[in-house]
Amino acid sequence: MADRKTFIILTPGFPVNEADTSCLPSIQVFVKNLQKERPLLNIVIISFQYPFIAKKYKWHNIQVIGLGGSNKGKINRLWVWMQVWQTLKTLNRQNHVIGILSLWLGECALIGKKFGRRYGVKHYTWLLGQDAKKNNRYKYLMNTLPEELIAISDAVAKTFYESYGIQIPSVIPIGMDGSLFRTMQSERTIDIMGAGSLIPLKKYDLFIDVVRAVKSKLGSINVVLCGEGPERDHLYELIDQYGLQNDINVAGEVSHGSALLLMQQTKVFLHTSSYEGFSTVCSEALRAGAYVISFCKPMRKDFNHWTIVSSTEEMAEHAIQILKDESLDHSPVCTYSIHDTVREVLNLFEV
Repeated sequence: MADRKTFIILTPGFPVNEADTSCLPSIQVFVKNLQKERPLLNIVIISFQYPFIAKKYKWHNIQVIGLGGSNKGKINRLWVWMQVWQTLKTLNRQNHVIGILSLWLGECALIGKKFGRRYGVKHYTWLLGQDAKKNNRYKYLMNTLPEELIAISDAVAKTFYESYGIQIPSVIPIGMDGSLFRTMQSERTIDIMGAGSLIPLKKYDLFIDVVRAVKSKLGSINVVLCGEGPERDHLYELIDQYGLQNDINVAGEVSHGSALLLMQQTKVFLHTSSYEGFSTVCSEALRAGAYVISFCKPMRKDFNHWTIVSSTEEMAEHAIQILKDESLDHSPVCTYSIHDTVREVLNLFEV
């Protein structure tokens, strides 16, 4: 039906099925709530690289077109781009495409912007983190206008301005979906928790340093670290070296729901990443009633129960203070609502 209003999201990756909850959980929450807010809108996801096989499928009744690029070489990437372009042409011919949203200032934004300009379709790029830094080659491949950009946080907008001298006017964080959290009170049996990909950027070696310092002051503690990645073996070596085998449980990759449940049992959530756009896990931990300590400050405003520090020593000191306090208030703190996120994005597209 050519008059059917269709909204297209371009992304490097998307869950392979509904059970794949650990793949871009914040994007999953956004898409689900976009569908709730506009149930008559035809939402189509085009995923460039992941899943690693080309296929079309339904995800919570939303059409997903996976090209299966698998992050292979230049020739394969060009082939994927050609397939995306042809897919966009078909969708535009068969539907009334009212907008294209590209996730990250990368290959999705390059194709989305060029297609939008060619066929008169409104297009926005959502900068979500690393893409705001200097030497983003895709930035130089496209004439990016400020009004076509969305930043996930004040910090991302600031980094992009420092990198390219362009001020992004729209800052839209991805908010929380309160329905994902258990309403019943959870016993806080986990002293310290961390969650994320075990990659160098996340600095989980510092996480272990902080745990070591906290243990030296408080004795035995219960720590859970969720995630998978190339740093896993190195982290195990550090845990063994410091004799923390009985204190730190490296839980591996867990489902999104399981991670939220663990947060609701946590007193202190540590985020040691050296750079973040707006770490959704920090917002989730706050919403789960945990206290958050991090190095990165995503927004100019402050949030209750979220402390920004500048060193591992300071992080350990704050964690010790919190864990010693027997009268902690574990009331949930909501940074932003996902309903507001969806409405702000839709307002940009005038939907």
